[in-house]
Amino acid sequence: MLIGVIADDFTGATDIAGFLVSCGVATTQLIGVPPADLAVEAEAVVISLKSRSCPADEAVADSLAALAWLRARDCPRIYQKYCSTFDSTRKGNIGPVADALLDALGADFTVICPALPVNGRTIYNGYLFVGDVLLEDSGMRDHPINPMTDSSLVRLMESQSIGRAGVVTAAVVARGPAAVKAELDALRAAGKRYAVLDALTDAHLDTLGAAVADMPLVTGGSGLAAGMAKAWRRRNQDPSRAAAAGAPQPGRGVVISGSASQMTNRQVAEYKAKAPSFPVDPVRCLADQAGYAREMAAWVQAQPRAGLAPLLYATTDAATLKDIQARFGAAASMAIEATFAALARQLAEAGFTRFVVAGGETSGAVVQALGVSGFHIGPQIAPGVPWVRAVDKPYSLALKSGNFGAPSFFFDCQPERVAG
Repeated sequence: MLIGVIADDFTGATDIAGFLVSCGVATTQLIGVPPADLAVEAEAVVISLKSRSCPADEAVADSLAALAWLRARDCPRIYQKYCSTFDSTRKGNIGPVADALLDALGADFTVICPALPVNGRTIYNGYLFVGDVLLEDSGMRDHPINPMTDSSLVRLMESQSIGRAGVVTAAVVARGPAAVKAELDALRAAGKRYAVLDALTDAHLDTLGAAVADMPLVTGGSGLAAGMAKAWRRRNQDPSRAAAAGAPQPGRGVVISGSASQMTNRQVAEYKAKAPSFPVDPVRCLADQAGYAREMAAWVQAQPRAGLAPLLYATTDAATLKDIQARFGAAASMAIEATFAALARQLAEAGFTRFVVAGGETSGAVVQALGVSGFHIGPQIAPGVPWVRAVDKPYSLALKSGNFGAPSFFFDCQPERVAG
């Protein structure tokens, strides 16, 4: 095993797993902390938790349990994976988990780098950008669970963790891996516990990956992990061979969208203009999850087998989302997820085998409902979104973080696109 990844949600786990596979690292993703006797043969194991927004002590406990499983298999490197938009407020879980992992590993220093330039997430002077705007000025400011109102990764880490943070600037990164390593050594000698890594391009991530490839603990998004994997390329398999085990299988499919991100809104709008679509009513979800799920399942099964897979969506604009939250609070989101979970179970029983799911929480609910224990990671549909294939059931899934993928993403998941 080259690396063990502890990811804070399902789609974040498939995101990093997809990038590792694209770099030739044969990867298996496991759902939750695996049983102690589970045998896995892979160059990378990604353990997907649901720890992004739970209480901090729960996130720490789950992460330490995942670490213990990996260390029992002599895993030489640990990677703490979080979202490329950080998704962690001043009281968030990234800092407490990083502190706990450092302590458990007997280490005192690591790096912070959620950058993913291919999807518009860059870091400059320690500030996180989404496209051309600061994180705090992007749509993440209105995130229903983790509203991001500060773009300084230094301030965010220092507010939620112990110790101080410094920055390895883009100017240093431009000078190559040796310069980055020297700056990291200087920050550690100065008493810093964390180093935020600037990254404006994929080439920067390759430089940074080479610099941190053998650190005992690295934290960040999927882009830095890809840079690390490229540093190990001489030991890796061909990418097409690494992806073969997770290639999507034929079968009847459905698209389920619970994300309210700006990009998912665009993707839903484009897809429903041409595909059968069903808008999900949160009031119905709150009133009768089981009955409403049966109604939706019957609608899906009534759609033509040929053509585009039917879409069910709770995706809505920011203003409507705020109104729903004001009326029902977090109960609405929980009810929608539970309804989607019941829907997925019923469709699986009816013979559906392909599930395209948008949104981290929704993806987690669907995966748990299907009873999947792990995935083989397949080829990427879009940067950070691979096909995955259940290790123990006949399901192929595409699990998408909210803002990932092009506007055509749901079309790109259709059988004729896969076959082509």
